[in-house]
Amino acid sequence: MAAQRRTLMQSHQSWTDDLPLCQLCGVGSAPNCVYGPDGKGSQSHPNEDGHFRFSTECCFLYGVFNGYDGSRVANFVSQCLTAELLLGQLSSSHTDADVRRILSQAFDVVEKSYFETIDDALAEKANLQTQLPEGVFLTAQTQKISERLKTLEQEVSGGATAIVALILNNKLYIANVGTNRALLCKTSTDGQNQVIQIGQTHTTDNDDELSRLAQLGLDPVRLRQVGLISGQSSTRRIGDYKVKFNYTDIDVLSAAKNKPIIAEPEIHGGQSLEGVGGFLLLMSEGLIKALESAHGPEQVNQEIVAMVAAELVLQSSLEAAAQSVVERVKRLHHDAYVSGRQRVPHCARHEDMTLLVRVINYTLADSLLTPTQGGRIYPVSVPYSNHQSTSKTSVTLSLVMPSTGTLTNGSNTASTLEGDTPTAGQSPTATLQSTNTHTQSSSSSSGDGSLFRQRGSQAAQPDETGRVPPYVDFTQFYRLWGTDYGDGQGLPAELGPQ
Repeated sequence: MAAQRRTLMQSHQSWTDDLPLCQLCGVGSAPNCVYGPDGKGSQSHPNEDGHFRFSTECCFLYGVFNGYDGSRVANFVSQCLTAELLLGQLSSSHTDADVRRILSQAFDVVEKSYFETIDDALAEKANLQTQLPEGVFLTAQTQKISERLKTLEQEVSGGATAIVALILNNKLYIANVGTNRALLCKTSTDGQNQVIQIGQTHTTDNDDELSRLAQLGLDPVRLRQVGLISGQSSTRRIGDYKVKFNYTDIDVLSAAKNKPIIAEPEIHGGQSLEGVGGFLLLMSEGLIKALESAHGPEQVNQEIVAMVAAELVLQSSLEAAAQSVVERVKRLHHDAYVSGRQRVPHCARHEDMTLLVRVINYTLADSLLTPTQGGRIYPVSVPYSNHQSTSKTSVTLSLVMPSTGTLTNGSNTASTLEGDTPTAGQSPTATLQSTNTHTQSSSSSSGDGSLFRQRGSQAAQPDETGRVPPYVDFTQFYRLWGTDYGDGQGLPAELGPQ
């Protein structure tokens, strides 16, 4: 097995290119961006995120990786981790304990394998450092050594955080190292949409991580004050030789009795997906931070889920839905920067963003309705709330205005998560309500469809100007909007379209 793994990893062509991609998920991404004084953005470094999404006869495997100081580690992890999990290690006969053990061992092997690939460069670097003379006098030889040291540093520096999802025997397992995030949105039998954050990010804001580091002899108060450790917020990461081998040279880590920054994953599962409908989201830290910077951290999970639910209605494919959500977050971040409002100091830049959307028993239509099929699609947008005190987040709904016949939902509207398809005159609603807990962030959504008037079989006939009578009743929206942003009394019903 070890020889097979080395052969695969030394190949110039990625062996994972031959693995079948999962058709039940889509991935969206956007590169990092730094804004200038005029609001125009530019990319500050090559993209460092990575991901995979594979389907085998045995299981489904997904991952999102957030690299830093280069993409070398993220690329290595995405390939090597796949080799450690999809070359016969997993079987349908394995118990939950077996799967968790295999996932943990895979991360351990991946990190050890990565450091083996840079052993020679680290040894050469250490040897050259001993040859540099003391003082500031530069010669041709010392300049040559300095240039070589810079090259070696670029080769060995950097690390990555990772979030991996495995579906085996219709059970979900999540393995997390660092600051990426997994959200599971599922519909209960009573029609409530529950959003669950699986696990916590590994930072100094995590009390469990602070407790772990305190047991190693580190000062938790100081760690929380410092926040960043060697330039990164994660307390668990893959690679990054400086914090793994030279942590005694880092002031805030120097008192540790053992290696404080680790690559051991936090593993959750298996969680049964029997009877579950909805979708799973894997998000890189860059996507999370961009939305937090624009709107604050309080409702990020709810906003992302609302956006995904809306785009699954509007878009013709999972790939397009995921990409549209990323583009929307990117636009919100940019708009917050150019607005001149209070969030501006937080929005001067954002890192690479990656979103993986995996549907679970979530039926999608084959294609969007086109004009030749008898209608046009009119998006009806309701702003996502970024007010910190509100627990409601509205989404964009897609309606189709037929040229003849009845008013129907867009053909790409997904069926409800319980398997019922919306009928004519019914429309999905997606108002999310936050019910956060200590260990898991969750929210629910429900709606009675009262936002839309029932028209039965009555056709929507245009007038002489080509317009149709109002067909959406925003009374409910205006009341909620007034409750959140007004004096708590809502707005008069007559302000909405009649």
